[in-house]
Amino acid sequence: MGRTKTEDVAAELACPIAPVVDIVFSRWTTPILWTLNEYGRQRFVELQRRITTITPKVLTQRLRQMERDGLVVRTYHPEVPPRVEYEISELGRSLAPLFATLADWSAENLEKVERARHAYDAGGG
Repeated sequence: MGRTKTEDVAAELACPIAPVVDIVFSRWTTPILWTLNEYGRQRFVELQRRITTITPKVLTQRLRQMERDGLVVRTYHPEVPPRVEYEISELGRSLAPLFATLADWSAENLEKVERARHAYDAGGG
C-alpha cells in the first residue's frame, strides 16, 4: 500500500530535521565538506587524493549536487589546461558548529556504541 501525501507531510512534521539530514549526511557529502573546510579550496584531483575511497564518478555527482544545494562553490579558470576548483560556501561553512558537536559526541560516545554492539551481538541479538 502506498503512502498518501498527508502521511508524507505528517512524517516531515514529526521529524523536521529529516530534509537537512538528507542534504548534509548523504554518503559522501560529509567527508567532502569536512575536507573543503579543513584544507580550503581544492582541485578535483586533490579532493580525490584526500578522500581515497570515493570514485571519480561519485565525487563528480556529489560535487554537482552540493553545488546545486549551495554548499560548495565551483570556480572554472579558463586556462590551458582548464582548471576547476571547489571550495566550501558560506552556507556550507555554517554547518561547522554542527560538525563540531558531532565530533565531540563521537569522541565521547563511539566507544559506548561499540560496547553496546558487542554486548548485543554476544547475547544473540
